[in-house]
Amino acid sequence: MLKVALIGAGKMGISHLSILGAHPKVKVVGVCDTSKLVVDVLEKYSPFSCFANYKTMLSATKPDAVFVAAPTKYHAEIVKELLQQNIHVFVEKPFCLTPEEGAPLVELAEKNNLVNQVGYHNKFGGTWQEVKRLLEQGAIGDILHFKGESYGPVVVKKQSYTWRSDPGEGGGCLMEYASHVIDLINYIVGPITQVNSSILKSIFSRKVEDAVYALVKLQNSVTGTISVNWSDETYRVMSTSITIEGTKGKIVSDINELKVYLKDKTTPEGYTTGWNIKYVTDLTEKIDFYLRGEEYSAQIDYFINAVIANKPNIINTFESAWLTDRAIDLIRINAK
Repeated sequence: MLKVALIGAGKMGISHLSILGAHPKVKVVGVCDTSKLVVDVLEKYSPFSCFANYKTMLSATKPDAVFVAAPTKYHAEIVKELLQQNIHVFVEKPFCLTPEEGAPLVELAEKNNLVNQVGYHNKFGGTWQEVKRLLEQGAIGDILHFKGESYGPVVVKKQSYTWRSDPGEGGGCLMEYASHVIDLINYIVGPITQVNSSILKSIFSRKVEDAVYALVKLQNSVTGTISVNWSDETYRVMSTSITIEGTKGKIVSDINELKVYLKDKTTPEGYTTGWNIKYVTDLTEKIDFYLRGEEYSAQIDYFINAVIANKPNIINTFESAWLTDRAIDLIRINAK
């Protein structure tokens, strides 16, 4: 059994804890949160040992791996401490507030040969994995252009202070919402290395942006656009999609549905010339524990298995998340 601890029992922390608590290969040895209310509830209604200070928890429980779901502004400090103690780390997205904070952590994780992962769960969705596979096969030929989009009703009125309204807490549409789109583009199409134009637009918020629009260029010279708005109440929940145009076809995908248009008579196995539609239920491997979506459990399974097998993971590493942090920084700089 892998000894695992959790730092931060907020929304994502509780989600991770639910999956870890039911995992057949995991023993949860400790949960840490600074909220006395949260700790009191967990101590009363769960079997987990709870702590108010993460360093005290580490000393008392000596975990093999730790999940960090604390606010982004604490990521660099906490992750550095864990890596220095030779503990494997899963940290929630975004990785750090700036690429400068994240760069030494990438190096330290590699130096200490520790499994490291960041919680960009979309990569474990079957539709996105199939998009990447099709592109690697050259199914739609050379890529001409792409469009990454995400919309949802997160901030739909002026509100009092929350962490989402504080850039120092990692708030704002760019870090909290657009980071998912940017990370998917980096993974599926190629790393963003240049931002030709960007707009950060406030709609309801005063100190942070509610919408992000950018024209970007990738390492492979492919260009595309990013359009993200978390103040769009025409959507019931967050909706993320990517459209990729190629010389031999087109791909349009979200987490639930993949649509592929192919021009050539020679097509990948399972596809025909013209439009093809596949669903996440056809493309995602079965999991043992379902919560919110298969991808949430799949990312944790991936991390746990990498630690147990004593081998580095290659999806959602600190390095790949650092590339996302760098793209976020480029968009922010350009908008100024």
